[in-house]
Amino acid sequence: MPDHAEPSQTPNGVTHVTRAGASRHRVEAVLFDFHGTLAQVEPAHDWVVAAAATCGVELERMRATALADRLLTAGRAGGPLPARVPPRLAELWADRDLYEHAHRAAYTGLAETVDAGIEGFAEALYERVLGPDGWVPYPDTAPVLTALRDAGVPVAVVSNIGFDIRPLFAAWGLADLVDAYALSYEVGRCKPDPGIFLRACGMLRVDPERTLMVGDTPADAGAAAAGCGVLVLPAAGPGRPSGLGSVLDLALPSP
Repeated sequence: MPDHAEPSQTPNGVTHVTRAGASRHRVEAVLFDFHGTLAQVEPAHDWVVAAAATCGVELERMRATALADRLLTAGRAGGPLPARVPPRLAELWADRDLYEHAHRAAYTGLAETVDAGIEGFAEALYERVLGPDGWVPYPDTAPVLTALRDAGVPVAVVSNIGFDIRPLFAAWGLADLVDAYALSYEVGRCKPDPGIFLRACGMLRVDPERTLMVGDTPADAGAAAAGCGVLVLPAAGPGRPSGLGSVLDLALPSP
């Protein structure tokens, strides 16, 4: 089997990666990344204001904006990555996507490096990320998942994450459109390790060579090493279409 992948890029910035020298099989299943592909974290200002409110504090707009900027620099679950990880958090940070306790401790620890003067604020910020209100599904997520379900194409979500995202999909009314979840903290493997993609294919009982992985980062493109086709989408902000319609062009037969 070839040991590298051949990328091609369309004018809209979508990158399609296939195994070098391999024929393109009909797509029988689709794997989706979660963050940045199916949903995005809520705007930082909203995140900070909502978390402070659960602590009984109403933040003025300027203070909320300043806190949001500092917290994003410190590092937020769902992105961006921290500008610097304090040495005392280094081990937790390295394990954040493998263990629930490490994920919580790493991100609350980063938030605590910002002195907001609000008791319980770091925990409130983290709890916000665990719930459906802390995320915004892309507008094309539901239509694309529905089209795949109507066509009989099974779907799995493959994510480097340290908490259960199934309740989010249930709250959004999307649970019936996802057949399996390969979450790093449950699987014990993180993307780009081929093992997590192979586990997802096993959950769906489909050959990797007949599976398409859809994501937004080089880690998602690691699925090529497992034998999958890969579609890497350009980044999109909350509330804006993420380009998922391209999936249907590849996964569904032409009329």
